[in-house]
Amino acid sequence: MTPEEIIQKFGPRESMEYDVVVVGAGPAGLSAAIRIKQRAAEMGQDVSVVVLEKGSEPGAHILSGAVIDPKALTELIPDWKEKGAPLNQPVTEDAYVFLNETGGTRVPNMFLPPFANNHGNYIASLGKVVRWLAAQAEELGVEIFPGFPAAELLFNEDGSVKGVATGNMGIGKDGEPTDHFQLGMELHGKYTIFSEGSRGHLGKQLIARYKLDEHSDPQSYAIGIKEIWEVDPSRHTPGFVMHTAGWPMDEFTYGGAFMYHAEDNKVYCGYVVGLNYANPYLSPFEEFQRWKTHPRIKWYFTDNAGKVNAKRLSYGARAITAGGVLALPKTVFPGGALVGCDAGYLNVGRIKGSHAAMKTGALAGEAAVDAVLAGRQGDELTAYPEAFEASWLARELNKDRNFKNWFKKGLTVGTVMNGFEQYALRGHMPWTLHRKQPDHVQLKPASQFKPIDYPRPDGQLTFDRLSSVFISNTNHEENQPAHLTLKDATVPVRINLPQYAGPEGRYCPAGVYEFVPDEAQGGGAMRLQINAQNCVHCKTCDIKDPTQNIVWVTPEGGGGPNYSEM
Repeated sequence: MTPEEIIQKFGPRESMEYDVVVVGAGPAGLSAAIRIKQRAAEMGQDVSVVVLEKGSEPGAHILSGAVIDPKALTELIPDWKEKGAPLNQPVTEDAYVFLNETGGTRVPNMFLPPFANNHGNYIASLGKVVRWLAAQAEELGVEIFPGFPAAELLFNEDGSVKGVATGNMGIGKDGEPTDHFQLGMELHGKYTIFSEGSRGHLGKQLIARYKLDEHSDPQSYAIGIKEIWEVDPSRHTPGFVMHTAGWPMDEFTYGGAFMYHAEDNKVYCGYVVGLNYANPYLSPFEEFQRWKTHPRIKWYFTDNAGKVNAKRLSYGARAITAGGVLALPKTVFPGGALVGCDAGYLNVGRIKGSHAAMKTGALAGEAAVDAVLAGRQGDELTAYPEAFEASWLARELNKDRNFKNWFKKGLTVGTVMNGFEQYALRGHMPWTLHRKQPDHVQLKPASQFKPIDYPRPDGQLTFDRLSSVFISNTNHEENQPAHLTLKDATVPVRINLPQYAGPEGRYCPAGVYEFVPDEAQGGGAMRLQINAQNCVHCKTCDIKDPTQNIVWVTPEGGGGPNYSEM
C-alpha cells in the first residue's frame, strides 16, 4: 500500500497543536526550544514547544569531534558550569602536523593562525552535552518525543508550513501494515524549526520547494568518521588537541584527521574527507584506518615494544555540511526556519559547528516566540536572518569564507593562502572564492584511476566495517521497508558499476551497499544489495551518489545507531 492509501484506510491521523514545533533534538533544536521558553517567561507569557527526535533518546544519533567553543552556551545558559554541563576537559595544547608517509612536521604554535587557537574551548562528548541540554529544556516545560522521526512535511492552503507528520510504525517490508501497525501523528505549529543536522531529510525538501539556495553557492559536504579509544595513561595528555593534514590524502584531495585527548584516558580520533573527491576508488573509511598506522599516530595506541595496548570503545560516522557562509541558503520560508547544520552554519576553518548550531537555534527561537506573542503565524521569521547578520557568528563565518575553496588548488596552495588570510589579514580579505559545482558531479570515471590497494585490517588497530558498525550499537527493525531508496533500481548496475566501479561500496562507512552476483539473471550479472540494517544515518550516499539516485528517508522511530558518548 502507498502512504496515501494507508492514510485513506486507517486515517485520519490524530493531530496535536503547538505554538512551535522543533524537528531534531540536537544542539540547535534544543537551544531553540530553551530560548523560546526563556524569552516567553521573561515576558510573563507561556509558549508551547515540542521537539521531535528520531533517535531512541536525545544524543543517540549525535556525532562530533568535538572541541566545543562555549560562547553560545554561555549566552544561552550563563550558569552552565553550576548546572553541571558535561564540559570538563579544557584544551591545554594545540598541535597541527603535516604528515608524509613516514614522518611529519609540526607547525610552530607561534605561526598558527587565530582560528587554530583553542584556548578557552573544551574537549567534550557532544552527545552528553545534548542529553544535558534536553534535561534543561524539559525543566522549562519543553515536551520532547524521542523515537518519533518527522517523516513528512505538512502545508497550509496558502503554501506555508503547517507542521510535520511522524512516520507510520509497523509497516512490513512488503509495504503492508503488520499486526503492530500504528498510524503516524501530525504535529501542527504556528512555526516549525528544522534542526535535523547535515543533509536533513525534510530540510532538503524545503530548500528545493522554496528555492532557498538559488542565490548561494552549491553546498559542499564532507564525511567525518570517528572512534573513541581508551589508551594507556603514559600515552595520554588531557586537553591535548592535534590535527593532521597530508598523508594518506594526496595533494588535491581535501581531508585531514583529528585526535582529542579527553578525560579518563579517552582519546577521540577521526578522519574527515571532503565529498568533492574525484577518485571513485577512494574509501574514506579505509583512509581513516590507514591513518592510524602512521608512526606518529600509532604511538598513541601502542606500548614501547610497538604492541597495541589500547582498546577501541566506539565507532560512528556522519556527514558534515562544510560549504560555509557562501553556501548558506535562505534560512526562512513561510511558517518555518532552518538552523544549525540543516542550514550549514559550520565553520570548517575552525572545525567547529556546535557553537554555531546553538547560536542559530537561539536566534530562530527568539524570532519565533516574538512572532507567536505578537499574534502572527505562518509568515517568514525575517528577524532571525537579520539577527544572524548582526551577530558575532556572521562575522566569524565571513572571516573563514574562503577556507575550503582554497584547497581546490591543492594542499600547499590552500595552506599558504589560508595562513596568509588568517594570520596576516586577520580574516579581512578583499576577495571571495566561489564554488560552482555540487560534490556528486566531481566524481570522475574509474577508467581515469588505478584501484587503491588498502591493507587488510589487523583487528587490533585497524578494523573492517562490520565490526565497526557492531560497536556503534546500530539497530533497525528488520521487517520494515528499506529507508535507503532508489529512484531507478537499474541505475547502480547500468551506470554506477561500469562507469564508476561501484563507488557505493566504498563511500559508505557501514557496509550498507554491496554489488553481488545476480543469480536470477546469471551470466555474470551483478545487482546492488542494500543492507539497510547497517546504516548509521551518515547521509553520505544521499550526497555522493554520482547519479543522485539514492534517497535517504526516515526509518521507523528509534532505529539507527545508539551512540553513548559520541
